[in-house]
Amino acid sequence: MDLFEANADCCGDDGRDEVNAERSLRDTLRLVMTPGIGALLFHRLVARFGSPAGVWTATADELRGVEGVGHKSIAALRHGPSDADIEEQLALCRQHHIGVLTAGSTAFPPLLREIPDPPPVLFLKGDITPADGTAVAVVGSRHATSYGRQQAERLGRSLAQTGYTVVSGLARGVDAAAHRGALAAGGRTLAVLGNGLARIYPPEHAELAIEVSHCGALLSESLPGDAPHPKSFPKRNRLISGLSLGVVVVEAAERSGALITARHATEQNREVFAVPGRVDNRMARGPHRLIRDGARLVESVDDVLEELESVAAALRRPAPTLPACQTGAAPPSRSPIRPALAKLDDVERQVFAAVETEATHVDDVIRRSGAPAHVVLATMTTLEVRRLVRRVDGGRWIRVD
Repeated sequence: MDLFEANADCCGDDGRDEVNAERSLRDTLRLVMTPGIGALLFHRLVARFGSPAGVWTATADELRGVEGVGHKSIAALRHGPSDADIEEQLALCRQHHIGVLTAGSTAFPPLLREIPDPPPVLFLKGDITPADGTAVAVVGSRHATSYGRQQAERLGRSLAQTGYTVVSGLARGVDAAAHRGALAAGGRTLAVLGNGLARIYPPEHAELAIEVSHCGALLSESLPGDAPHPKSFPKRNRLISGLSLGVVVVEAAERSGALITARHATEQNREVFAVPGRVDNRMARGPHRLIRDGARLVESVDDVLEELESVAAALRRPAPTLPACQTGAAPPSRSPIRPALAKLDDVERQVFAAVETEATHVDDVIRRSGAPAHVVLATMTTLEVRRLVRRVDGGRWIRVD
């Protein structure tokens, strides 16, 4: 993939679109490389000023009006990275054949756009395809037992055989076993790293990383040359869950990165699964705790498929054929299907459709849906748990989009 190819929807004969894509990418990288500008603040700034370029022309007073922007942020933005700093990162990308995706790119994973703090920039080696829209993460301990590695590889293989992309973190133990299982089945797998793609970590997984890039992709929001850092891995974990319809935890201590991934999955309305282990194995404590808290117990891949197949089927459904656009008109877009919506049954859909984006009284929901009052009240609670609606006050609800 060409460095700027993924960020240009099409290029005119004179190459103007390609030039604009490169300029936009450089503005985005400058903002991403500015100290103190994380994903949430990046999106607040772009929402306020319309584009990364708009941030750089904003005054100090205008910047102060953005939530989370203080004196340090303003000072950092006034002295942003130089053109040489940006060129250094782009040169590393070219040297290591690393592509760059921004959130506006057509190749940017749709599921990842749904999370509260999607990465402003995603670096990749390999390719993301539409098939990766139905993915399952398999994560767990770096210090996995032979049982844990066997279960992770078995799940990775079975998921790949049924058409799912397997997502994990390329770490030692469970992650590597899940990737290898998917590769052994001839399936697709995505590895999300907590460091730059120009330096594979752990180093002994360099060969595995090459295999993954040939049958999927290596992904990271870290700059290409960034070394592994403890603070990077919790942020990386939200991308693993964000790319997936569900997360399966195989062996994890009570305080582990895998449980952080499971927590992100819950916050992102993804399904959480856990593989039970021996009661005297400390690596089983994490999955057992998740099961006690409501995670789906996994004995075989069928337990995962049973929970996710309705969502996956909706996501795999082809878009309807649309008439050609008039010259100069923007092509019609197809809104991504939210996993939580795809899982609703007929009654839940009926009740959800009766809730407006403005505060709606429950009596109106009952009248519009035609469902009995007790059914509507129970369904509203279910929709609230799935973060599809939110209670405004005692009797009014609002749809969450």
